[in-house]
Amino acid sequence: MLIDSHAHLDDARYDHDRDAVVARAQEAGVEAFVTIGCDLATSRAALELAGRHANVYATVGVHPHEVKHIGDDWYDHLRRLAQRPKVVAYGEIGLDYHYNYSPPNLQRERFREQVCLARELRLPIVVHTREAQEDTIAILREEKAADVGGVFHCFSGDAWLAREALDLGFFLSFSGVLTFQNATMLRDIAKTVPMDRVLVETDCPYLTPIPHRGKRNEPAYVKLVAEKLAEVRKAGSETTFEEIGRVTSENARRLFKIA
Repeated sequence: MLIDSHAHLDDARYDHDRDAVVARAQEAGVEAFVTIGCDLATSRAALELAGRHANVYATVGVHPHEVKHIGDDWYDHLRRLAQRPKVVAYGEIGLDYHYNYSPPNLQRERFREQVCLARELRLPIVVHTREAQEDTIAILREEKAADVGGVFHCFSGDAWLAREALDLGFFLSFSGVLTFQNATMLRDIAKTVPMDRVLVETDCPYLTPIPHRGKRNEPAYVKLVAEKLAEVRKAGSETTFEEIGRVTSENARRLFKIA
């Protein structure tokens, strides 16, 4: 059995077949899903989906792309949403200097604020970082994020970031990027991460793994990520797909406190 630790099941691309997407994933061996809030509306949508499906859990938070939209009352709303049943983490939050849809200085300010809110709520943090790894680590350290821990979702950084994240007590989550032909460095890193700190995810509908790249991603494809992770780690430890499924599911349950 597998847990898709990061999905966007509220995305409009699932509007015509969302229940079928969840059913296909279950048939593929996915036992639970964490669907992610990226702003106030998607946080509410994640909670609505968690209320409809017994095996769907939710996060709340504001993605770095969206922090320019944070209004005066957003944190009050997010604080209330975060206390609802089945909210298992705060995020995704972080820094993204690739697109800079929100100004970098505002991203940093809002990231700090949200780390503090996650600590107040005693929720683990789902971290997004792109072309901003030094600032991400600095803020997590300065704001004592290790108090609650969390996960670097869709990990695609270098060995330095992997070490720093692990030193903070965070998990690393691998996505379909692990299957991409040019992801040699990422596969080398995936070989070395302690097994008790590894998660798998789809980040669906994005980052569809090979051989479905170019199509809409969906949670059933987390099996392909787990298979690739088993292949990558097999040379050193004879890790099987079944062991990857068991351990990553145990890790997700421990991090998100899923019974």
